Amino acid sequence: MGRLLTIILALAALAPGPRGEWARFRGPNGSGVAETGALPAEFGPTRNVIWKTDLPQGYSSPVVSGNRIYLTGFRAGQLLSFALDRATGKVLWERQAPRDRREKLDQRNHPASPSAATDGERVYFFFADYGLLAYDVNGKELWRRPLGPFNNIYGMGASPILVDDVVVLNCDQSTRSFIAAFDQKTGRERWRTPRVEARSGHSTPVIYTPPGGLSFELKSTPVISGDTLYINGFGSPENQPGAKIEVGSAADVFSERDSDQNGKLTVDELPTKHARDSLPFFDLNGDTFIDREEWDYYKAAMESENGMLAIKLGGAGDMTASAVRWRYQRGIPQLPSPLLFEHALYMVNDSGGLVTTLNPETGALIQQGRLRVPSDRYYASPVAGDGKVFISSESGKVVVLPPGGGLDAIAVNDLQDSIYATPALVDQRIYIRTLNSLYCFGLVLPPKGGRTR
Repeated sequence: MGRLLTIILALAALAPGPRGEWARFRGPNGSGVAETGALPAEFGPTRNVIWKTDLPQGYSSPVVSGNRIYLTGFRAGQLLSFALDRATGKVLWERQAPRDRREKLDQRNHPASPSAATDGERVYFFFADYGLLAYDVNGKELWRRPLGPFNNIYGMGASPILVDDVVVLNCDQSTRSFIAAFDQKTGRERWRTPRVEARSGHSTPVIYTPPGGLSFELKSTPVISGDTLYINGFGSPENQPGAKIEVGSAADVFSERDSDQNGKLTVDELPTKHARDSLPFFDLNGDTFIDREEWDYYKAAMESENGMLAIKLGGAGDMTASAVRWRYQRGIPQLPSPLLFEHALYMVNDSGGLVTTLNPETGALIQQGRLRVPSDRYYASPVAGDGKVFISSESGKVVVLPPGGGLDAIAVNDLQDSIYATPALVDQRIYIRTLNSLYCFGLVLPPKGGRTR
C-alpha cells in the first residue's frame, strides 16, 4: 500500500449540525466532541440516572436529534430499528428489517453494529444482512434499498452519513469495495466509486470541504481539524516497525512454489507458516487458493506500517510524499477512533487500556499509560464535552479524564454491563448504550446539603 488511503469526502460545503444534535456515529462530523456543559463525572446504575430503558442487544451507538434517539438491535434473529423518546426513554416505535441472508461476522462484530444517521426529518439505517432503509421520525417507511451480499472477513461495520441530499455509505470488503451515495428522498443510487485498494475494514467517512503509506487496514473513523486529518491504522503486530516479515515477489514465489503451474497456490504450496496462517485474510475471493493478485495484496499489506498519521489535506495527485506532517507508531489502536479535544489527540488501544495522548501540531508525546481498569478491552471510541473525556471499556467501566492529555482519572464508573457502542453527549446528557440497555445520565440534584459531581 504505497499510497495513502483515507476515507473522507471532499464535497459541497457542509454546515455543522445544530447544537443539541448527535445525528450520526460519533456526533458532529464524527469528531466525538460535543458543545455542552454540566455533564456528570460520576454516574452509574444508581447515580445521576435520568432514565434507563432495556433494549434488545446491539452494538450500534445512540444517534440523537430533536426529541428522538435512534438505535438498532437484534432479537430472535430479527433486525430491528428503534426510536426512543429523548426525555423519558420510552420506545416510540420499533420496525423490523428484512433479513435475506446471514453475513459472516467476526466475534467482535454484531448484526446490529452500524449506527443510524438522521437529518431530523428522516432517519436511515444500514444492516449488512439486508441494506439501507429510510423512515420518517414517526416510523413510516419511506424506502428500502437492498445491498450486498458482502464479503468482509470481519463483517460490515461502517455507518451511513448524510451529505447535502444524499446518504453516503462506505462498503469496504475483500473484493468489489465501493463508496456510494443514495438519494435521501427516494433511495435511488446517485453515484458509486470503486475503492480498489480497500480490501477490509469498516471506517465511517467524515467530510472535508477544500478551499476554492498507512496500514493496509482501517476500521476507525478519522478526525479533522482545520486542514489536517488525523487517522490511525493497525493491521497486525507484523506491521510494526522492526517486526516486519519479508515477503517474496509473486514472480519468484509462483515460479518456485506453483508446482502444477495453474496460477494458484494451495495451502501446502504457500512458502511460509505466516502465509499459511494468513490465508483467510488474503484469500479475497474465498476459493481457498491464492492467486497472483491476492499474493500481491499480501505482500503490500505486510510492507505497510501501523501508525497514527497527521495528514495535510488539499493538493492534487498522489500527495503521499509531501502530505504527512508527522506519524507516531507506538500503541496504535485497531478499532477505537482518535479524539482531538482541547489541544490533545487521544488514542485508546483495544487491549489493556493503554492510552496515548499527543500534541496534534507536532506529534510529540504528552503522556502514555494504562487506565485504572485492569485487563479490559475497548471497542467504543472516546468522546468529550464539558471539559471531560469519556472512555468506555468492554466490561462496562467508563473512565473520565481531564482535558489537556493527562491520564489521572477524575472518576471510574461501573455500569455493570458490557459496552461496545460509543456514547452520545447532548444538552447536558450522556447517553450510553450497554449490551442490554440505554442509559441517560445527567446531574441530579442531591438532597439538601449534598453535592453533585
